Amino acid sequence: MSGIKGHHVALLMGGLSSEREVSLVSGRECGAALERLGAKVSYVDAGRDVAQVLTRLKPDVCFNALHGEWGEDGCIQGVLETLDIPYTHSGVLASALAMDKAKAKAVLAAAGVAVPGGGLFNRFEAASRHVMEPPYVVKPNAEGSSVGVFLVFEGANRPPQEIVAPSWTFGEEVMIEPYVAGRELAVGVMDGKAMTVTDIVPRTGFYDYDAKYGEGGSMHIVPAALPPHVLEKAMKLSEMAHAALGCRGVTRSDLRYDDVKDILVLLEVNTQPGMTPTSLVPEQAASLGVDFDRLVLWITEDAYARGSAGGIASASETSDQSVR
Repeated sequence: MSGIKGHHVALLMGGLSSEREVSLVSGRECGAALERLGAKVSYVDAGRDVAQVLTRLKPDVCFNALHGEWGEDGCIQGVLETLDIPYTHSGVLASALAMDKAKAKAVLAAAGVAVPGGGLFNRFEAASRHVMEPPYVVKPNAEGSSVGVFLVFEGANRPPQEIVAPSWTFGEEVMIEPYVAGRELAVGVMDGKAMTVTDIVPRTGFYDYDAKYGEGGSMHIVPAALPPHVLEKAMKLSEMAHAALGCRGVTRSDLRYDDVKDILVLLEVNTQPGMTPTSLVPEQAASLGVDFDRLVLWITEDAYARGSAGGIASASETSDQSVR
């Protein structure tokens, strides 16, 4: 019998960010798993009235399947802290830090995690001239899912003009960092322990939004066919980053590995990894023998155990569910 059978879970999904559609898919997948596990699930499309909705629902725990601004940057976490409702994934500070790429890189570098160089630039300056020698990457400072990311190739005549278009809604500063050639890697971290390493091969040549979430947009090699020292280092850096930012539950670190120069850097930490059919963390868990329902169960139990005396399951039951 499932440890959450009969418990009331509010599934937060959708939300206000540019990653709304991805969140809706994650939410549906996680909600279906919770229902199979016997939980009572209330699906909440999280708008600005979310506090009133949750006060009325009185759930035992919130499963946060939101992605991006407001749902992943400490804002909704603050609401849930105020309402005294246990919730999944990282807390207020870790969520806010991880979402701000510039601040996260400073914290990670101080903790000894190898990160790319670069920094923040005004978007108009960055559009008027090359602020560093190409190739480089231009990205919003506080977005996920590769939204608004541009790769400026060597020999490019000018920077991307999209960052000064009227449709740009991602802030006045952009993060610009050197492009690290080579492989796109991802490492899931669960309860502070790295799961495995995925080598991502985008079919479009660049791991953008469509490559991440489109059907057949990329090929995932799990575990990555890499030298043992690279696998070990990628997992170690991801564990260090998870700890340095103060994360909890499940996170996913994104890394780049230049296999010619043997350079490995950690790009960012995602505090609420996607839970879609093409998402990396569920795929890594499955490769370790942990199916989707059991993964969702662990995430939910972990949240409730932190926020409630005794939790849904006993400490030994929760520990048995961990991916080690």
